[in-house]
Amino acid sequence: MTDGIETERKYLIRLPEEGFLARGEKWEITQTYLTAAHGNRRVREVKTDEGTKYIYTEKHRLSVLSCREEEREITRDAYLALLAEARADSAPIQKTRYRIPYGGHMLEIDRFPFWSDTALLEVELADENDLFSLPDTVTVLREVSGDPLYKNTNIARYLKAHPDEALPQ
Repeated sequence: MTDGIETERKYLIRLPEEGFLARGEKWEITQTYLTAAHGNRRVREVKTDEGTKYIYTEKHRLSVLSCREEEREITRDAYLALLAEARADSAPIQKTRYRIPYGGHMLEIDRFPFWSDTALLEVELADENDLFSLPDTVTVLREVSGDPLYKNTNIARYLKAHPDEALPQ
């Protein structure tokens, strides 16, 4: 279980070569947003080489870069029960996440089925002033930390409203 402040920057990037992605851990994620009075709630089914786990998360935004996050692993039965609380205005998000340690930080590269050569990269930071660098193999198109379109809650809404369209780049 985690309970604390999550601070991250997010970038729209060109999808790196498979060799770079293979340097990290690969997660297949199905992410579903749940109804909430405030903040946001979600459940994830995460498949890795070690098996499948289910995670429940609550987030409350503090700033553009930071949020209070409470996260815990749950049982499969709890996950299936919580799916009944899925937001009607949102579609589940399918993504492949590559978790690659680099320069003392964790890079999380999310590859979505609606993009063939683009991805989102998140860098978890100690605080909003934490300095970091990205590898030369990562081509940043632009930072999207403050762009609401690239928040996962809004991606889920976009996919529900436009099921046959790619998210704009």
